[in-house]
Amino acid sequence: MSTREQVLDAALRTLNADPTASLATIAEAAGVGRATLHRHFPGRDDLVRELGDRSLDRWEQTQDASGMADAIADGGAEAVTACLHSMFPRLVVDAEDHGFALTDSFLVCDPELAARTAALEEREVGLWRTAQAAGVVRPELPARWYLHAGYGLLVAARDALRAGDVARRDVADLVLDTLLHGIGTSTPTTTSTTTTPEGGAR
Repeated sequence: MSTREQVLDAALRTLNADPTASLATIAEAAGVGRATLHRHFPGRDDLVRELGDRSLDRWEQTQDASGMADAIADGGAEAVTACLHSMFPRLVVDAEDHGFALTDSFLVCDPELAARTAALEEREVGLWRTAQAAGVVRPELPARWYLHAGYGLLVAARDALRAGDVARRDVADLVLDTLLHGIGTSTPTTTSTTTTPEGGAR
């Protein structure tokens, strides 16, 4: 492993545990001096930006590995459901491994990272639109709401795993079941339809 990768791996572990950790703390965790760390990453923003790119790489790889493009092209309920059941266990792992990226505000302020995030969001919204058309999820809600709801549940999964409140083997099923079926014991007799235009960032 190169020194750069060693620093990135240590930074990821350290920032997942403490998002406010200093570069000195990260250097110590990586087993390198501050001078060595600064040769690779002149400032904290440079380090966090690269970690952000790595987290987005993982998200894109997860979308590809779960067969998202094929599921959208197929358009059928079986293909979409199979994609969701393949994707969410991977997303849970990503949320645990790259947990700091879920809530670090820098990642949505950096223009390049924000643009990549928006493109990946659109791919995922496309899956939810397909899921709506296939009858897998409710059609009257904005497709982007499913994106945001899934994101919120991944943050919850990350926090629950850190706290030891759920078993790792169960958490992906908990996330997907809650997203698709909710937590209520019965279906409401009336449903308000949201007409607000889709939009917003993940």
